[in-house]
Order: sequence, then C-alpha cells, then structure tokens
Amino acid sequence: MRFFDLTTIAIYLIAITWFGARFRKSQRSLKNYFLGGRTTPWWAISLSIVSAETSTLTVIGTPALAFGGNFQFLQLVLGYLLARIVISVLFLPQYFRGQMFTAYELMQRRFGERIRKLTAGTFLILRALAEGVRVFAVSIIVSIVLVEPAYARLGWDFPRGGGGEAASIFVIVCLTLFYTFEGGMTAVIWTDVVQMFLYVAGALLSFFVILHQIPGGWAHVHDVAGTAHKFQMFDFRFAWTAEFFSRNYSFWAGLIGGCFLTTASHGTEQLLVQRLLAAKTEGESRAALFSSWLVIFFQFSLFLFIGLLLYVHYSDLHLPPPKPLESIYPAFVWHNLPTGVAGLTIAAILAAGMSNLSAALNSLASTTVMDFYRPLALRRKPDRPEAHFLGIARWATVVWAVLLFLVGLIARQWGSVLEAGLTIASILYGSLLGVFLLGLLTKSVQENSAMTGMIAGLVLMICVKQWTHIAFTWYVPIGTAGTFLTGYVTSLLLGESSHARKIA
Repeated sequence: MRFFDLTTIAIYLIAITWFGARFRKSQRSLKNYFLGGRTTPWWAISLSIVSAETSTLTVIGTPALAFGGNFQFLQLVLGYLLARIVISVLFLPQYFRGQMFTAYELMQRRFGERIRKLTAGTFLILRALAEGVRVFAVSIIVSIVLVEPAYARLGWDFPRGGGGEAASIFVIVCLTLFYTFEGGMTAVIWTDVVQMFLYVAGALLSFFVILHQIPGGWAHVHDVAGTAHKFQMFDFRFAWTAEFFSRNYSFWAGLIGGCFLTTASHGTEQLLVQRLLAAKTEGESRAALFSSWLVIFFQFSLFLFIGLLLYVHYSDLHLPPPKPLESIYPAFVWHNLPTGVAGLTIAAILAAGMSNLSAALNSLASTTVMDFYRPLALRRKPDRPEAHFLGIARWATVVWAVLLFLVGLIARQWGSVLEAGLTIASILYGSLLGVFLLGLLTKSVQENSAMTGMIAGLVLMICVKQWTHIAFTWYVPIGTAGTFLTGYVTSLLLGESSHARKIA
C-alpha cells in the first residue's frame, strides 16, 4: 500500500471533519442551524450550490460518459441555464416573502397543510433514494484505495459488493454526520466551499498529469478522439418517434429535459432551495444561482475531457476498461498518478461525496423538523422553546444518516451510478414541479385538485419507467405536464373557480 497517499487522504478526512465541527458555537437557533443565520455571502452560496449539484456520481460518472460516448451530456447544461431564468423570475420572489425554512411552506401558504406534507414527504423519499446511490458511489472510491489492495496482497479475488464497500460507506457517513450534526447549515456551506476548491483542483491536476502521460500530447488526443467522434456535443435530430424519445442525450432532451430537471431540483427540492433561502436578500440569492451555472459548465466540461483523455490512453495501450466503467477515473488516478498526487486527487473525489452527503443530511433534517414535527409539537404544546427543536434537528440528522447508510447498501445493485441517480430523481421531480406550478401559475386550483394531480403524476411516471423505453431526460417534462393538467382539469370538474386561496 502507498502509505504517503493514504496518509494524505486520512489527514484530509480528519481536517475537514474538524473544520466543520468548529461551527457548533454559532448554532443557537433553527435559523442558524438550517439557514446559516442568513449571513452567508452570495459567492459562498454559489459554490455551495455547485457542490450540492455535484457528487461523487458526477466526478466518477461524467468521465465514464465521455469514455463510452461523447460530449452530448453537455446539452443538459444548456437546460440548466434556462431553468435558472425560470426560477429567478417565478420562484425566488415567492420564497423571499416572509421567513421560510423549507420550500414546502410555500405549498401550505397556497393550498393547505396536507399538500405541504405530501410535497415534503415526496422530497424525503426522493432524496433518501437518490442520496443512497451517491453514498454507494463513494464506496467505489474507498474500495479501490483500501479494500482491493488488501485483497491483492493476500492473493485473494476482490468480491464486488462485499463487506469492504459496506465498511467504506459506514466510515464516510459517520465522518460527514459528525460535522453536520455539530455545525448545521453553516458547516455545510463552508465545508462545501473548501471541498469544491479541492475536487476541482484535483481534477485539473489529474487532467494535466494524464495528458502528460499520453505520447504526442494534445495533438494525438485530438486525432484519436476526433476519429472516434468523441467531440460531438449537439444532436439536433427531431422526430415524433419512439427512437427519438428513447435517446438520453439530444439537443431537445437536453434543453427541455435539463430545464425541467433543474427547475424541479433548484426550485422545489429542499436540498438546493435551502441554500437559496440562506442568502441575505433575493438579489444575492439570484446572483448565487446564476454564477453557479458558470462553474457547473466548466466543471462538467473538465470531467468530460478527463474521460476523453482516458479513452485515448486506453486505446493507445489496447487495454480493456475496468468494470464498473465508473471506476475508470479513480482507478487510473490511484494506479498511475505519482505518489502524493494520487492521494490528493482521491481525497478531492471523496470531498465531493462528503459535501453532497452533508447537504442531504441537513436538508432532510430541516424538512423532517419544520414540515412534520414542529407543527404537530406546537399544536400540542405551543410554548415549546426553540432549544427543544434544535435538539430534535440534530437527532433527526442522525436518523437520516442511518437510513442513508442502509439505502447505500441496497444501491449497490442499481447499475450505472450517475444515470441511476438521475433516473430516481427524475421520476419524482415531475410531480413536485407540477404541483408547484399549479400553485404559482393558477389562482383557482385548490388543495384536493392539486393533490389529485400530484398523485396522478407519480403514478404516470412509475408506469413510464416500468413499461416504456423513454429516456430519463424526458421524465420530468412528462411528469410535470401530467401533474399540472390533471390538477387543472380536476379543478374545473370540481368547480373550484371561486374562493381560491392565493399566495400572500
């Protein structure tokens, strides 16, 4: 084993855990614990948004997409920009009217308490399943670094999906839980900033090291990749055919699907809305949202180029790619990069996973406490002190850490980690976005119709997933349309044109 690299990784894990835990002293209220006291500068929130969008799935999954395909994944990023325009115009003004802790308080203001719980419950399921895939992705890295070498030294075959991966998941969850439990949202945001700089720096470093190891340099890369059509980004083909809607990455799927996907994730999911709510003002929230797109575009491009370099490297040596394909980037880093560089880059990849996990734990806890526990507790005992809810928030974080660990163990059987995570999210995002649009764009639709539309959207997407070959990039537009139309038509049938409940 390479003890210098392992020491680098260990020092990083200890240091980031210590850094996050130092924010405990400032966590004296729910506003501090869940919104960072609304004192965080916009640029830090911007980088935190990027970290929340990014995970180990992105770091290891995006190079695999370029290795096995081309640059068409970037078409989704164009939709991400369009979505940010929609969110800034439609969602942010509503979120900054009054003091909100979660996205789902907006639904109670517009429709009622039942739909607040339905949307919040949908988020809890969505984030638990999607984060489980991300947690498992972290274990792929730790297995390459620790478990596989140990088996090799003993002369044993490494069993995929064995106890080593489970131990990896357990260690990462525990370390991330510790500083999230102690430091709340403030710790989440500032560790996000540190970890984002680290994993981008690690990616840049690995890019130049890999390029240096390819004989002929960039000119050779350009020739090999160009011959294999690896630089292809746009696919403008359009047709009303099953084949068109079964392609994951086309210009239309990227622009439309990416727009709906990001509008749902950044406009309705607590994981990212919580960051927007942590800004001092609506203007700073908007600045954080748009500046984060520039970083996202650069980041995805960088990881795709890394996959491109790895394709050329493996082609030159006539080597078969490792399995699963998502392990190709971390495996190359660990086995080919110089001592010290490898440890730093692996630590950077773990940084992305821990950053996203800490954000998920805090957002799951905030939704559990603010949308479920607190309203019920105040009805039973209106004079409960805020310290009581702060304690519950911390223990809710622990409970969700345990649940994510268990989901991460199950997620080992779900196939390609990047697309598995996006598919799970896309199934549930449509109904969430649809019901939010019913609240923001209509005045007559009331709670029963909105709930009917949301349930219909969920059922529709389960059917689409089970019995069609439609690409996941179309899931959110289909689910959103199904939810919105069902809710609106139901409202007309029930005659809900009068006594409408408007957002204050």
